[in-house]
Amino acid sequence: QVQLVESGGGLVQPGGSLRLSCAASGDVFGLNALGWYRQAPGEQRKLVALILRGGGTHYADSVKGRFTISRDNAKNMVYLEMNTLQPEDTAVYLCYALTTEVFWGQGTQVTVSP
Repeated sequence: QVQLVESGGGLVQPGGSLRLSCAASGDVFGLNALGWYRQAPGEQRKLVALILRGGGTHYADSVKGRFTISRDNAKNMVYLEMNTLQPEDTAVYLCYALTTEVFWGQGTQVTVSP
């Protein structure tokens, strides 16, 4: 089992920045990937960014060049640096962990509005 707790969401103006954090605990030695998904009202949950055990990363096309995922293995943390935020980035952002199972955090709200 892996437990995930997100923090760092909030309200930001278009063009602004936010940094999301996710603390992982439990079976962290079995982690194959950590990442972030987002879910806007009325929409399906969508991948934002992943970071693999070996350090490789993958981003959704919509966030490439604006968002950066990183990981601190010593602290069992994963971060999402979000820059040049736009209203269409508004969503609940959920931390994701993959071992032989998938685990989700509770989510943190990001709202981009003037």
